[in-house]
Amino acid sequence: MTEELNIFKQESIGLLKEMVGIPSPSFEEEGVCTHLYNWLSDRGLHPERIGNNLVCELVSDPQGEMLMLCAHMDTVSPASDYSFNPTSVDYSLAAQVISRIRDEEVGEDEIVAGLGSNDDGASVVSFIAIFRYFSKHPDELNKKNLTLVLSCEEERSGEGGMRSLWEKRLSHIKHAIIGEPTGMRAAISERGLLVLDAEAKGVSGHAARNEGENAIYIALDDIQTLRSYSFDKVSPIMGKVHLNVTQINAGTAHNVIPDRCTFVVDIRPTEQYTNEEILAQLSSVCKSTLKARNLANRSSATYEDSPLAEAARLCGIETFSSPTTSDWMRISCDAVKMGPGDSARSHKKDEYVLCREIEDGIETYIEYIKSIQL
Repeated sequence: MTEELNIFKQESIGLLKEMVGIPSPSFEEEGVCTHLYNWLSDRGLHPERIGNNLVCELVSDPQGEMLMLCAHMDTVSPASDYSFNPTSVDYSLAAQVISRIRDEEVGEDEIVAGLGSNDDGASVVSFIAIFRYFSKHPDELNKKNLTLVLSCEEERSGEGGMRSLWEKRLSHIKHAIIGEPTGMRAAISERGLLVLDAEAKGVSGHAARNEGENAIYIALDDIQTLRSYSFDKVSPIMGKVHLNVTQINAGTAHNVIPDRCTFVVDIRPTEQYTNEEILAQLSSVCKSTLKARNLANRSSATYEDSPLAEAARLCGIETFSSPTTSDWMRISCDAVKMGPGDSARSHKKDEYVLCREIEDGIETYIEYIKSIQL
């Protein structure tokens, strides 16, 4: 690779450290979006700002198809038990912590640590680097075009992120790479997400007189039904639909039979069922009322005979099915999910990514994109 690309890699590491230093939980991305907008503008990439989303286009062939590179700028809120400040990182301390996590010596200059470094900042800066590279070498795209999309509100499924961006600006795109920490393996499917708020209704009464109808018992019967429920169709890629009850709440006092009990059901669908079908099936076997928070977070799979999957094969990139969701579920085109870092580090304390993961990821992305035949 060229010295120019080495510079892009090093600038990516610096940019990611800057991003970590700007708190950007979902719905509060204005600061990091402004920083990236200015950073891209200063380098002549002409970003278009749409709310707190950024879009850059590179057209190497007006007749060529567009490939979207999408990663998200927002983060979850920091875990309360971080060993170091998650946005103002003491790298001497972080290196010690991460050395213990990895059970190997890790130097301060070998990591980027802090909230959003792994999920999804590593993919953001890697995509920026390869977009810059192909901007300098458009002939290497082999008549493809690129759209770089840095989205907001991904972690909270917000309406201002990819969902509206796709409908209003990007729906013409037919192929996409979704940047998420996968160890640069290519996910060719991912489970959807369906969260149900359930409410069991009983009749209140005095506990001493054993009055009323206890809503907790109704809920417990339904929870047992859900626990043992099995969906008939099994995905050849993802396996069975996963279902777990994750929260329960009831009661106002020790001596009052509760007339209301609520619980939450977390469901990870496969491509075998729509979210509407799952809701209908479970509602038919429960006494409690089930209400979906969002029916749009569907499962996704790479298209059959996809050029993206074929390019992964040609490049020797391992494919797998992902248990986690991403902006993939908010778009309607052929896609894979692939990026530097490790999903196991996401949404927990002491988040980090290795610099070499970003550097190697940039090189892998470039070779992979060159191999895609659209």
